[in-house]
Amino acid sequence: MKTILHTAGSRGNTNADKSVKFLQIWVIPKVTGVAPRYQQISLKAEDRKNKLQQILSPNSNDQGVWIHQDAWFHLGSLEKETELKYRLIDPKNNGVYAFLIKGSLELAGTQLSHRDGLGITEANEFDLKALEDSEILLMEVPMGLPRV
Repeated sequence: MKTILHTAGSRGNTNADKSVKFLQIWVIPKVTGVAPRYQQISLKAEDRKNKLQQILSPNSNDQGVWIHQDAWFHLGSLEKETELKYRLIDPKNNGVYAFLIKGSLELAGTQLSHRDGLGITEANEFDLKALEDSEILLMEVPMGLPRV
């Protein structure tokens, strides 16, 4: 699995009256030949306060956007001292890439600071503890190569 992160996106801001920061993430589809997709949604901050809000999945009926991959993304906005446990949805095939948007927290025993990333493999679950008010993006993605 190859994940490429960029801090600026190629898509425009559809909210002309508001500033925006992009984090562009590319995920290889699970099969080749599917048409690229772009989808944009609005999220409520209260839906991720001290918990993880699902924002992407392989199921079009789930919360958030859907993609052609067995991947799940969760966004959390954690107040200082908040502790959570993340259980992988597909621990047999997936790992997690964590990206700390802001703040400081301990994730799976490793301390992360603003804009740090951490990959976790061969785990069924792990703990998160906010050391200060923090925002985190967890990307559960397959560890194998896509089918051709």
